[in-house]
Amino acid sequence: MTIMEALEATYEEMVVWRRHLHQYPELSFKEDHTAAFVEEKLRQWGLDVRTKVGQGHGILAKLEGGLGRGSTVALRADMDALPIHEENDCEYASKVPGVMHACGHDAHTATLLAVAKALSECRGEWAGTVVFLFQHAEEMTPGGAAPMIADGALEGVDVVYGVHLWSPLEAGTAWCKEGPIMAAADEFIIDVLGRGGHGGLPHETIDAVYIASQLVVSLQSIVSRSADPTQPCVVSVGSIHSGSTFNVIAETAQLKGTVRTFDGELRNRIRERLETIVAQTCSMHGARYRIDYKLGYPPVVNHEAEAERFVRAAPKVFGEEGTQRSPLIMAAEDYAYYLEQVPGCFMLVGAGSKERGIVHPHHHPRFDIEEKAMLHAAKLFVTMTMDYLAEHSCN
Repeated sequence: MTIMEALEATYEEMVVWRRHLHQYPELSFKEDHTAAFVEEKLRQWGLDVRTKVGQGHGILAKLEGGLGRGSTVALRADMDALPIHEENDCEYASKVPGVMHACGHDAHTATLLAVAKALSECRGEWAGTVVFLFQHAEEMTPGGAAPMIADGALEGVDVVYGVHLWSPLEAGTAWCKEGPIMAAADEFIIDVLGRGGHGGLPHETIDAVYIASQLVVSLQSIVSRSADPTQPCVVSVGSIHSGSTFNVIAETAQLKGTVRTFDGELRNRIRERLETIVAQTCSMHGARYRIDYKLGYPPVVNHEAEAERFVRAAPKVFGEEGTQRSPLIMAAEDYAYYLEQVPGCFMLVGAGSKERGIVHPHHHPRFDIEEKAMLHAAKLFVTMTMDYLAEHSCN
């Protein structure tokens, strides 16, 4: 039996695994059940397993091919869920109120488990070593990738590949590109500290709601007037909270938002400009302020040689028409940290289906995937891995 045949034979199990994990989602840094489930499977198939990697629930498993020594390829899947209450009406809907696999990490985990099983069953077909990285806490900064790397996850690794199932992309297609593919993601919290008072006596107050409203508008000038229009960037205020009733002018207001960029210099410039706008706007109205600005994940930057490997290898799974160059994506991924250490690439595999109504975006309470996408992703992992190991064979 070939590796691809083994993957095909494992597909029904893959679906069962994914649906089990979907019913019992766990938030970042709390992936106890998920990690135990993964560990049990890996040990059952004879892999060398290390748990609690990165001082969390990360798992590192190694498998050596039966044809001798060679290069080492790492494959990564994330395992955590999101604090979202699922609205799907299906037999495998989340049984945990307020927690949901709304980004496909359940499917990522099932996919990589299938790859581990197939490669273990077909050890006699390949030489080298494959490292399986089941990563905790991708959804919550500081994330699980950096501590796993610090704990030795990439020791001896020559190349690393990651796959994200992508619902905006139709199943049967895949995206990748050289260079930046996903954005850096920073977070900010702005507290406006004014002086509250009676709604009918605004002249005696420093109106935090009014000042916060000015900031929401003014911060948009960073993208339109302070950033090079040829460089993609986003400044979004996603939350504003203030006040409690209709006739009281609020004393404080809090804004939360995100900044997305691909260029390091622009990333720093936007932060400086944001801080200047907040300081001067609050000063103009006599208010004080606090800013908590957190640098999040860096941009995901694919290595050219491995992106070119995708162009050569992916058509074996998706055909020439289904293998596409990715646009820039403003979402973020802590997979970026792996690519800062070793060569590799991050690939997106289509998981949407307009025909079946699987059209909701990631982080939506009705998010779902076309489950055949897991088999596509598993085959892409194997194709990239075998292509690399063959090219860098010790023979």
